Amino acid sequence: MDLEKLKVVRERKGFIAALDQSGGSSAKTLKAYGIPEDQYETEEEMFDLIHEMRKRVFTSPVFTSEKILGSILFYKTMNSQVEGKYTADYLWNDKNIVSFLKVDKGLEEEKNNCKLMKEIPDLEEQCKLAIERGVFGTKMRSVIYDANREGIKEIVNQQFEFAKVICDNGLVPIIEPEVDINSPRKEEAEEILHECIVEKLDNWNKEDLIMFKFTIPTKENLYLDLYKYECLVRIVALSGGYTTDVACDLLKKNDRMIASFSRALLQDLNVNQTEEEYNKTLGDAIEKIYEASI
Repeated sequence: MDLEKLKVVRERKGFIAALDQSGGSSAKTLKAYGIPEDQYETEEEMFDLIHEMRKRVFTSPVFTSEKILGSILFYKTMNSQVEGKYTADYLWNDKNIVSFLKVDKGLEEEKNNCKLMKEIPDLEEQCKLAIERGVFGTKMRSVIYDANREGIKEIVNQQFEFAKVICDNGLVPIIEPEVDINSPRKEEAEEILHECIVEKLDNWNKEDLIMFKFTIPTKENLYLDLYKYECLVRIVALSGGYTTDVACDLLKKNDRMIASFSRALLQDLNVNQTEEEYNKTLGDAIEKIYEASI
C-alpha cells in the first residue's frame, strides 16, 4: 500500500475523473467526441482513437492535481503510454494524480431487476499487473434497476467477494453498485442497498480498505454514516447520465461525497476544438465538478 497515494485519496480536495470507457461504450464516447464510426475499421483502431482522446485530457494544462485527485483507467489505457511512460506513472509522476483500474468484464443479463458483474477469472493477474504499473486501486460496476431486495443483496455479496480478493492483493477497491437514475423506486432501492452494505461492513476487516461509488442518492446524505467504519477511505459519486449541471447541483447536497464523473466531465469536448477552445471547455467542466465536490 502506497501511503502517500492513500493520503491523497483520503484527504485531498478534488474529484476522480472516470476515463474508463470500455469496448462496449467506446464507439458511443468517440461519436460524442466528434469521431463517427466510419472513421475507423477495427477495434484496435477504435481503442487507439480512444487512447488519443484520453491522452489529450491527461496532458491538458488544466488537468492538474489542484482539482483532480484520481483517474479511473481502462485496462488498455493502463498498458498504454503517455509521453513515454505508462499512464499511471505519467499521472502520478508528472501530475500527482492517483490511478484506479476498471477490473470488471461487463454485466450479466438482468435478473431480479439487477445486473451482476460477469465473472472476473483473471482478477488476481489484473491486480498484480496494476501494482507493477503504479496503480493504487480498482473499480467494478454492477447495476440496480428497481427495489428488489434479493437482487440487491446478490449485487452487494458479489461486490464484497471481489473486493476481498482485491484487498488481499494490495489494492483499494472502489465498489460501484449503481442505482439507475430512471428506477421507478430509486429511493427505496437505495435504502435497501444501504442496509445490505451496513450488514457487510459490520463484519468487514477494518484493515481491508475500500471505497464506494454511488449514484447520487434521492435522500440527501444517505451514505454519510458509512464513514464511521474505519475501512472506508472515501465515497465518490457517478453522474449516471445526468448532465454536468444537474449532477453537480445534486452532488452539492451530499456532504463528504466527491465526484467521479465520466460523461459529465467529457460531454462538451470535441476532437475539432482548437487547443484554446478545448482547454477552456475542459477547464470549465473541471471547475464546476470541483466546486460541487468540495
